Amino acid sequence: MRKLKRSASTALVVTTLAGTAALATATPASAASYHCTTSSYTVDDPSYTGPDSDNWDFDVTLCAKRSGGYIYTTAKVNWDGPYAAKQRSSFTFNKARFHLQTKKSTTGTDPVVKYANYTGLERALENSSNNGNGSYETGTLKTKPSGRYQYLADGHIELDWSGDGAGYRTPLLFSASPRV
Repeated sequence: MRKLKRSASTALVVTTLAGTAALATATPASAASYHCTTSSYTVDDPSYTGPDSDNWDFDVTLCAKRSGGYIYTTAKVNWDGPYAAKQRSSFTFNKARFHLQTKKSTTGTDPVVKYANYTGLERALENSSNNGNGSYETGTLKTKPSGRYQYLADGHIELDWSGDGAGYRTPLLFSASPRV
């Protein structure tokens, strides 16, 4: 009987230790956190000449992280648009997009290794709140890094205003994320 108790106790200790070891090594794959930079840009609606305010104030947060052998980049756009934009009978934009880039940090100009255009920004802008505010998040770009280079997220907004006939205007540039 004494031998049986000792065997049962030993089995319990081994099982407990094995369970603890499994818990200690089970860390989430995405333990790394994003490194982000937020910057702002104000732009005037060139197609509106009425008496109300027509400025759009954009805050863009560009983020990058290195995790599990990959680089991930993403962006979030927040805006404070003119309240009068919701009161017009026509759309403010023909097109709008956020151009997200993953860049390799090098001496000189950082080369783009992956990019995507997120055209859902136009719909989000047109469907701003009654005060003209809103936000939009891009998808996430996943890139396999090469060598020991550092990478970063960069991006800009391109707007094609309704009624001005000019197509996409000069991109609204924002500060890149920190390097990861």
